[in-house]
Amino acid sequence: MNIYFSDYFKIKPKVLEKYGAFNISLVSDLPLFIDPFLLFNSKKTAYQELHNQIIEYLKFLKQKSTTGEIQKGALESWYKFSEVEQNWLGFSKGGNKGSGLGMDFATALNENLHKIFKKFGEEKITKGSHLEKLCLIKGGVGKDSISDFATNLIKEFLLDYTEKFAKEHISDALTDKFRIQRVRFNTKTETWGEKEFILPKFKDDYVLLTPKELLTKDDTWINKSDLIEDFDRIPNAISNEQLRFQVNNYLKSQLTNEPDKEPTKKEKASAIFATLQKFPELIDFFIKYKEENGDLAESISNQKIIFSEQVYITNVQNFVKGLKQTGFYQKPATTSFEEAKKKIEILKKFIENKDGYRLFYDKEGNVISNESDLQLFFMLACGESIFDINREPNNGRGPVDFTVSFGKKNKTLVEFKLAGNKQLKRNLQKQVEIYQEANETDMAFKVIIYFTEDEENRAKRILKEIGLENQQNIILIDGRNDNKPSASKA
Repeated sequence: MNIYFSDYFKIKPKVLEKYGAFNISLVSDLPLFIDPFLLFNSKKTAYQELHNQIIEYLKFLKQKSTTGEIQKGALESWYKFSEVEQNWLGFSKGGNKGSGLGMDFATALNENLHKIFKKFGEEKITKGSHLEKLCLIKGGVGKDSISDFATNLIKEFLLDYTEKFAKEHISDALTDKFRIQRVRFNTKTETWGEKEFILPKFKDDYVLLTPKELLTKDDTWINKSDLIEDFDRIPNAISNEQLRFQVNNYLKSQLTNEPDKEPTKKEKASAIFATLQKFPELIDFFIKYKEENGDLAESISNQKIIFSEQVYITNVQNFVKGLKQTGFYQKPATTSFEEAKKKIEILKKFIENKDGYRLFYDKEGNVISNESDLQLFFMLACGESIFDINREPNNGRGPVDFTVSFGKKNKTLVEFKLAGNKQLKRNLQKQVEIYQEANETDMAFKVIIYFTEDEENRAKRILKEIGLENQQNIILIDGRNDNKPSASKA
């Protein structure tokens, strides 16, 4: 099965490891992101220069933003970017098609550069300037947007990095020449240039490799969650007593006036953002703290990459290896419903009675209890198991995990859920039925996986409460690791 870059391009994983590149999946994006801070904090001159390149482009945008209301054409040319989907990183599952940086991001960046961040590039408190400032203020701008923006601005480096590897290690039959748009920005003509590269070819498109040392998981080092959580320490870092008093007093004024009532988490976050709007220099004090602990950022990101390689690659490879011995990848049944039922039953048996449950645990035996990860695991492992299996596109009612389709009128929906999901009862009552209506099918399976005895009891209790016990299309899978025989006893 060709799941990973090394599989498809016939490269030994150790070759990629030595080169320093992450072994991406060519079935689905993996939830990893480029963190610009890792460029900034790197000891490598080449990476520092890439960060400077990002900042210089932002300075250019800031210069343009100060001229007043910017034209829509300029926003689309200078601020709006497509996702660099060829690196196979990000949120998209069941492929690599993301939304990219649209007009909302472009407008937000333009507005903030000449309002809140009007001194961008002229910071006195921090060691440098940081793109991540935008995500600290603007709602809806997270790690994916920051990563997409950074990836676009260092795309030439990633293209060179991949081309060098392709020429040295990949067969010519698996590469091709590609003329890539928007590779380098010309500050004199204020336009993006194009360039030709020899790159790995996959389904008529090129593939990009990314150095592991630039990647992280979960969030960038400079992020909104840490800003809120650590906000109390920021005013204390201000040497100016008058400013410190003003900040604390303003924050207090934004919180509830009821002395006996503790503000909710949402109220506190709202008060903090109002204070940041009033005193934007506080962001620089927060970033200064992050800069001073930059070595920790590298250490944490490295740990996250090691974790990602274990759960998204090693665990999946071992899972697939075991499934190959079960008939899971054999010829499909006659109908989508029969095929989906057959595959789910094989999965259940393999997870419960063999070593399949190990897919859901890290090296320390901690369960990977994230529903998006659960769905990703099955997409990676099942991608070649069923004819025409795809993640269901969002049709306005929300995405189903998978569909098994033997033609437009022979389609079965499959949804994987965690028993620990707080919304499990509501989901079981309504969700798939809505999707069935939207997708014009009355065939669906709900697969519920539990990892503890309490989760098992909870799932069974919910099914009983809503009258769905013993339904053939609702299947419970035991993913516990505390009730399985050890390898020496099995």
